[in-house]
Amino acid sequence: MSKLKKAMEKAKIERDFDADLLKKEPPPSGLSVVSGEKKIADPVVEGVSVEYTRTRVQSVDPEVLKRNKILSLFHEYRETDLLKTLRTQVLNSLEKIGGNSLLVTSANPGEGKTFISINLGLSIAYELNHTVLIVDADMRNPATGHRNFSEDFFGLNGNRGLSDYLTGQAEVQDLLINPGINRITVLPAGSPRADSSELLGSPKMEKLVLEMRERYEERILIFDTPALLTCTDALVFSPSIDAVLLVVEAEKTTPGDLKRCLELLEGCTIVGTVFNKAKDTR
Repeated sequence: MSKLKKAMEKAKIERDFDADLLKKEPPPSGLSVVSGEKKIADPVVEGVSVEYTRTRVQSVDPEVLKRNKILSLFHEYRETDLLKTLRTQVLNSLEKIGGNSLLVTSANPGEGKTFISINLGLSIAYELNHTVLIVDADMRNPATGHRNFSEDFFGLNGNRGLSDYLTGQAEVQDLLINPGINRITVLPAGSPRADSSELLGSPKMEKLVLEMRERYEERILIFDTPALLTCTDALVFSPSIDAVLLVVEAEKTTPGDLKRCLELLEGCTIVGTVFNKAKDTR
């Protein structure tokens, strides 16, 4: 069986991970939010606990989370269990290869890679033994209606971020944000850059990733990158990351798109394919 057919079959098997997630009605809240440097109610009572000192803590409005479909925070929502299945498979795959960093990408823009990056990261944070750093590595000029995921999904003030660090305008410790949820840290993309590919492939970025990977044994790193077929950013950056998760959109990503992605990612460890926005036929 060809590599393309295997990938398409795998995508069909995994379609339940994300069946039309973006079109569901908002889930019930089930969250409590307090002001200042307090956090949204801790998802578990035990496990790894983090005290944020230099990292900026911003309270998250539950209404923003509901509106932007941060589903992993809502246990009553059916898709939360599907995301847990994805979490388990990703963590098992990373453990097998001895890795802790994941690059999430897609063939084309708008196929749900950012949505998967954030919800997967939040789901992993519910694990007792992991903390998560989600990095917005999409430093290209923002698309219409989309600036960066720290603002779009969490409603955070993320004007500065990764690009500002890589260009020497800020220290990374001053750019990290905790969105009021225990064990989650976000690094925004920062100022848009036309030379994003060069920045992602720079020695400074390589050194940063190495430091992030080695500093905390229990930390999982998730990098949300631009789509593979629009620019070279994800491809340039992929050698620095342990594994790749490819997001495929139902009725949009073509077999040709997927074939080209697999060719570009040859030599990378692909831990799986998420079949996104599939119609629920049940």
